[in-house]
Amino acid sequence: MFGSIGMPELVIILVIALIIFGPRKLPELGKSLGKSINEFKKASTELQNTLEKEIQIEEQKERDEKAAKAAAQAPAAVIDADGTHGQTVSRSEASS
Repeated sequence: MFGSIGMPELVIILVIALIIFGPRKLPELGKSLGKSINEFKKASTELQNTLEKEIQIEEQKERDEKAAKAAAQAPAAVIDADGTHGQTVSRSEASS
């Protein structure tokens, strides 16, 4: 959790913090530090979830655009007024 900080270094840091802040403020500092770390984790998780959702939306848009292009290029059968199939034309010609 602390990387390369060992037990002796941690004890020294705690003794210095005790000297600087005093025994009464140290619990308050620990509590506020814990809350800050918790809020940071929550915010980073929310950011990660938002980014993942945005990526999924963009991928879906790209898939939809590819499908629309493929559908526009695929030939479409034209049905005559009498219900019989006429000649096959591309969708862009049929919409003109």
